[in-house]
Amino acid sequence: MPLDIGHLITTLTAAFFVIASYVILFSAFLPPSGVYAIDVLAQDTHYKYFALFIIPMGAYFVIANWVGWQYYQNS
Repeated sequence: MPLDIGHLITTLTAAFFVIASYVILFSAFLPPSGVYAIDVLAQDTHYKYFALFIIPMGAYFVIANWVGWQYYQNS
């Protein structure tokens, strides 16, 4: 079975979830990983939440605008 764009999206989503979970939740209990970008995010106390929460807020914004546009078109 060949890989398609759906497999790529699923893989990237899972990787983002694992990395974000480590940075936000597990970095307080585990030693530094040795990867510079992940360690910088793990040591940050404010902006590490921005990268995780921008995804659902962006999705909400797109969906809310789409619904509003549908109401406008159909009125």
